Amino acid sequence: MINVTKTFLPDQREFQDILERAWSRGWMTNRGVLVKELEEKLKDHLGVPNIIAMTNGTLPIQIAIKALKLRGEIITPAFSYVATTSSIVWEGCTPVFVDIHPEYLTIDESLIEAAISPRTSAILATHVFGNPCEVDKIEAIAKKHNLKVIYDAAHCFGASYKDKSIFSYGDVSTCSFHATKLFHTGEGGALICKPELFDAMYFHHNFGHDGPETFRSLGINAKMSEMQAAMGLAVLPYMAHILERREAVVSYYREHISLQALKIREGTAWNFAYYPVLFEDEKTLLRTITALNKAEIFPRRYFYPSLDTLGYTTASELPVTHDVSSRILCLPLAHNLEVPDLERISKIINKR
Repeated sequence: MINVTKTFLPDQREFQDILERAWSRGWMTNRGVLVKELEEKLKDHLGVPNIIAMTNGTLPIQIAIKALKLRGEIITPAFSYVATTSSIVWEGCTPVFVDIHPEYLTIDESLIEAAISPRTSAILATHVFGNPCEVDKIEAIAKKHNLKVIYDAAHCFGASYKDKSIFSYGDVSTCSFHATKLFHTGEGGALICKPELFDAMYFHHNFGHDGPETFRSLGINAKMSEMQAAMGLAVLPYMAHILERREAVVSYYREHISLQALKIREGTAWNFAYYPVLFEDEKTLLRTITALNKAEIFPRRYFYPSLDTLGYTTASELPVTHDVSSRILCLPLAHNLEVPDLERISKIINKR
């Protein structure tokens, strides 16, 4: 069976040896030595000034909205994972959807200003499949209208834009370390922000604690455990190998499958996070999925459905989003895929 991805797992002994350092102390959470070490190593690996490791990739978005004191409307794409929109609604704000670019699949920056109202407080955009938004134009719009910018960068581990980590852009960037991601901690995530925002974000993620008996602010429990950090420390040394293997899979797909693929923005050092393709129409896509499934191959309709169709959002005029979400399919992409696997997948798709 070939799934859309496969979790990279280091040798179990390597994980256990790292975990033993926390185990022997009896300190399994509350920002132990492994979490702190992981944060330091990630700062060096990614080239970012700060990072807060968290227990999943959704809480960083919610904490960013809370800590920035956002109210009213937040401009966002409907082409993203559900956590992007649900976090906005969860924090009592209203998502205002803007359509996406038909090739880059990121928010169409040329449509943002028309969506701004007196109630707009921020732009929450997604670097889709590790492909960066047009960050310079978004920053200019945000400055002009005094808006905050949050980037859902769940797919962006190791990617850079204009020789800087994608996480360097915006007021806040968030990332997922879910087991399906390039770099993972089993379940986990992180928040990176402008230096002047770090304290607010940090205290929000730890109940607001400022010492054992003092509370600086309202907070929630978003702390990463030592078990999660141990997995991250075990996986991190393999990132070059993981990226090399995934790049080889992408190269094969590009050579052997003629469907429209994601256009990577110029200036991007991409991380080969996903390989989405666009079929001619939804009927062809569904027929191909059926054929792949019969062969025990399981791609994913990602992102589908458009988030403006959820029960807690408002339907919007998003012609590109609705079209793309009906025709897009993420093909299997993992470090362990070999040429015979890729030949099987490509043969079925090319028969469409």
